[in-house]
Amino acid sequence: MKDVRVVSTWTDLTRDSAVYLLFTFSAIKVSHFIYRCFQSSETSSFSMETHPEALRRERILSSKLYFNVPESKVSIIYSSAYDISFMGIEKLHPFDSTKWRRVCKFLVSDGFLEEKSIVEPLEASNSDLLVVHSLNYLNSLKSSATVARITEVPPVAFFPNFLVQQKVLSPFRKQVGGTILAAKLAVERGWAINVGGGFHHCTAERGGGFCAFADISLCIHFAFLRLSISRVMIIDLDAHQGNGHETDLGDDSRVYILDMYNPEIYPYDYSARRFIDQKVEVMSGTSTDEYLRKLDKALEVAFRNFQPEMVVYNAGTDILDGDPLGLLKASYTLQISPDGITSRDEKVFRVAREREVPVVMLTSGGYMKSNARVIADSIENLSRQGLIKTQLDSAST
Repeated sequence: MKDVRVVSTWTDLTRDSAVYLLFTFSAIKVSHFIYRCFQSSETSSFSMETHPEALRRERILSSKLYFNVPESKVSIIYSSAYDISFMGIEKLHPFDSTKWRRVCKFLVSDGFLEEKSIVEPLEASNSDLLVVHSLNYLNSLKSSATVARITEVPPVAFFPNFLVQQKVLSPFRKQVGGTILAAKLAVERGWAINVGGGFHHCTAERGGGFCAFADISLCIHFAFLRLSISRVMIIDLDAHQGNGHETDLGDDSRVYILDMYNPEIYPYDYSARRFIDQKVEVMSGTSTDEYLRKLDKALEVAFRNFQPEMVVYNAGTDILDGDPLGLLKASYTLQISPDGITSRDEKVFRVAREREVPVVMLTSGGYMKSNARVIADSIENLSRQGLIKTQLDSAST
């Protein structure tokens, strides 16, 4: 009996040892697996952080903002979602937040455009915006107070942010989509006009001056990758310095910046001015004739020094006499006239089209009710001059 008990005890010990060893071996394997997973995750995260260009590339290539536009559409981009209507508080800012709608309404009523031929863009997503903007900046827009500062409408700070996102930032994101798509259309058809956009005061990290998103910077980054564009010229003829795209793109040798602005007004960004390749300062008191002479010379120099594959034209109309924010008025009799705007836009399109350089036009600033009519008149002139085509052949419709 004693021998039997010894054998039984030895068998139990052997079995327990085997179970223990098996458990220990399994635990080691599981711990190694978890470690490898953690290490892989950490390496992937590190790779994302240390290779922002790879992440930018991935976001651009996966974006839905580029889509094929049928031939039944012309290269004019607009959506009713551009217009900002927020319980009337938009009227507290001098910017006409229905300017974009009224431009298209004039073009249609004047017989230069069919409503059904207008291209409607998609709204830029957070992933699209992260191509240029930081996550910290986009998160900052979840504060209504921040949006109030950017739009310069203080009461916005007191509204729930979900309303601010829907009524203020969503229209801006839609216009960003329009600016990005405009580059694709311009390369395919020679020109494109986004009846909106031109938010040239916004940088990757900071908005301001009614500009919440850096649509010009975004447009150019998309064009570099998706359109194989390697040289872009920005012609910024808004009355204000385009400090946003200058800050974002000023160090990029693929971008040439011609900025013709009034240095006596906002944004006073002296740091960004050092990134301007060709700076043309037009002081308060500049007349139409003087302005156009300066522009002729500037365009000649710009295209002599740089051979772009695409032009992004920021065509602000706040240089008009009487504009409350442009302040480029000569006197009660001398002024940058509506005809001066028409001539200005024609000069830019002509110099680009004669060189077969695709041109993207953005309407940007302009703070009077009369601006919509002036913009529409200028676009109609471009059509009459054969620089753009706003009416389709019957075979295309």
